[in-house]
Amino acid sequence: MNKTNRLLAIKEIIQAKPIASQDELVIELHKRNFDVTQATLSRDLRELGVVRIHAEGGVRYALSVESEERKLKSLVGFEIMNVDCNEAMIVIRTLPGRAPGVASFIDSLHSPEILGTVAGDDTVLVLPSSTKKTQTVMTSIKKWMVARNA
Repeated sequence: MNKTNRLLAIKEIIQAKPIASQDELVIELHKRNFDVTQATLSRDLRELGVVRIHAEGGVRYALSVESEERKLKSLVGFEIMNVDCNEAMIVIRTLPGRAPGVASFIDSLHSPEILGTVAGDDTVLVLPSSTKKTQTVMTSIKKWMVARNA
């Protein structure tokens, strides 16, 4: 399992249930077939901008949305090799095996400009909500590619 998929899994777990400790998070990640050390998990939490908050029922981890999105965009940018489009669709070429993670990230943004994605092994088809949005979505994706070098 690659790092992007692990980061997305951490995000999903933290959003789905209250997690109060790294030990609890490791158990949940193991259930999803991620074998992660405490040191790696600490780095992942820091990279995602995860913070501990006081909530009803005690302390729990929460995502800092702005930090999380910025970091994941940078990671996704490393996996994207090329982006091309026609009037209606966008095709993203990724590193081998990385298309599902890239598509999952794009879907997780819940952008009103994107109807959805379809992923193969190294190709993602992005379907904009209308042909008028194709260039806007294309520009956003290309910014992720540039962000990886910043």
